[in-house]
Amino acid sequence: MKTCLHPKYLIPIEPRATVLSGHALVMQDEKILAILSSAEARLQHPDAQHVELPEHAVIPGMINLHGHSAMTLLRGLADDLSLMDWLHNHIWPAEKKHVSEEFVFDGSVYAMTEMLRGGTTTINDMYFYNDDVARAGLHTGMRTVVGCSVLEFPTSYAADADGYLEKALASHQAFKGQSGVSFRLAPHAPYTVSDATFKKIVALADKHDMGIHCHIHETMDEVNDSIRDHGMRPLQRLHNLGLLSPRLIAAHMVHANEDEIKLLAQQGVHIAHNPASNLKLASGFAPIHAMQTAGVNVGIGTDGAASNNKLDLLGDLRMAALLAKAVSSNPTALNAGNALEMATLAGAKALGMDQQIGSLIAGKLADVIAIDLSAIETLPLFDPVSQIVYAAGREQVSHVWVNGRCLMADRKLQTVDEGQLKDKARWWQHKVATA
Repeated sequence: MKTCLHPKYLIPIEPRATVLSGHALVMQDEKILAILSSAEARLQHPDAQHVELPEHAVIPGMINLHGHSAMTLLRGLADDLSLMDWLHNHIWPAEKKHVSEEFVFDGSVYAMTEMLRGGTTTINDMYFYNDDVARAGLHTGMRTVVGCSVLEFPTSYAADADGYLEKALASHQAFKGQSGVSFRLAPHAPYTVSDATFKKIVALADKHDMGIHCHIHETMDEVNDSIRDHGMRPLQRLHNLGLLSPRLIAAHMVHANEDEIKLLAQQGVHIAHNPASNLKLASGFAPIHAMQTAGVNVGIGTDGAASNNKLDLLGDLRMAALLAKAVSSNPTALNAGNALEMATLAGAKALGMDQQIGSLIAGKLADVIAIDLSAIETLPLFDPVSQIVYAAGREQVSHVWVNGRCLMADRKLQTVDEGQLKDKARWWQHKVATA
């Protein structure tokens, strides 16, 4: 099946700073077939479905580089707390009571639906019950990178680090070759994973060609505790253990000094910047402009809805741009075009998927979204890229395609029943509140 999109603006991300008018994007099956003038598209592909988007910008689907999808069922449970208080006294006890296959599947479906409605087409997740996260991705149609959590202590999912690793490899094997689903090893953090386990993770990632996804330098307490317990900062410890490489996505990396930024660049580590979660938990201000200036690849993440409350990548990329300017005292830091690239191509590079997604190029997979810029909030319109980053809201995302499949058209979901989804969320609300 062929589909031709005819937007007012087509923003392919590559080449950089390109905005096309009067052009069409042609999709065939799961891939982008061509970008050409609208007139040529109508002549060359008369049999295609032609979708008119006269007030819209078409861009690549956005990539959420760090999230905990299932935790959406805990949204608003424990707000306005420090990270360790939030984790130890509220989130981990709630998870101990409720996390199960059903919880993870339902919560992941709910989160993925929210993300799709906001123009996010890929999630780099991190949680438990790996098969159920993968099933949720297949159910909703979202491109899903399943981060298989690894901890030293027991949960309802596994008894110890070896148990988590065994389940990770079993899930990786079970879904091998399944389109739209891939797996990464996800050691939770330096303060919950031992040296021996980190060494096993590096060896397994090399053996099975898997990426690694880990919380690192999220808070100053984490850094200080590592100096006390290990005689060095967490990043140096991980470097000594062989973890730092292009395989690694470091989530947060709020507290990075000049030498550490150089090390990140030298080792090719990718950063998942989570501005809203960092602010809400008062974790600090990540030196994103300094990282990018040094050559570090930085993408955008929402973190989980339990610590952000919104899975709104458009809102978070705006926040990232504003924070980068304030932190660096430089209004030219992280301009709109670069911010949009962080949410698309940079995320794809971090996942090792930039040959498949992240920009609109013939031959790449057709992960595409349309944003209606005709709203009161986005007129007058001088620069569509700036308007998307600084003014548009996620409710203006009108259409979403993943692998060429339409998942939302004119704000109407195509794969999920909204009413049933809301009923399920209310059921979980009652269950958690009365436990």
